[in-house]
Amino acid sequence: MQHSKVTTFYDRASQFMSFSPNLITLGKYLAGEFDNQAQAIADPVWYVHLRLWQRPVSLFLEDSITLFAEQANIIKLDHPYRQRIIRLLPGRGSDTHLRVQYYMPKDPDALKGAGRNPNLLNTLTPDQLELLPGCILIVTEQTLAHDQCKFTATPPPNTCCSFTYLGNRIQVSLGFEASAEGFDSYDKGIDSETGKATWGAILGPYRYSKREQY
Repeated sequence: MQHSKVTTFYDRASQFMSFSPNLITLGKYLAGEFDNQAQAIADPVWYVHLRLWQRPVSLFLEDSITLFAEQANIIKLDHPYRQRIIRLLPGRGSDTHLRVQYYMPKDPDALKGAGRNPNLLNTLTPDQLELLPGCILIVTEQTLAHDQCKFTATPPPNTCCSFTYLGNRIQVSLGFEASAEGFDSYDKGIDSETGKATWGAILGPYRYSKREQY
């Protein structure tokens, strides 16, 4: 059986030529395979050892860089979850801040395992996705030493990321920091009645190190 070639962030470089350097850098930082092994070993009570995949996909290429993301417990790699689409966008008008818009696959099971088997993403189209209007982040950039930088993505004021999944109303607090060294996820589930976090980065971010650049 022949398999189509799996493209990487660098294979798409020519498609990104018209984008700003900071948008391209953010995309490069986010694209890859990550895990939080060191954190999980140091504090196993609060941090599960996870594998995280964030793969570039050929969607919305006219103005953005888009990634498919999912994660799995390291001892259950064949049971990944939290399939999502992350679209990185330039600023609008006078606002030069990059933006991050989240989408949910209408059929998450159809993409289950695409982190390890990216050929599943080859036929993905925008009409297979559900836009999550309140699930958006604004990105600020900090210049570090040696021409490196760090991106911090936080929700705009007065926004709420919520959606329906399997008949249940889900509320999530999103956020991340990304650099050449790694990726810190502040994502956590929120009890809509109490406003308290119920899963995820309850005591602080999940700190991922990049194991492979896509």
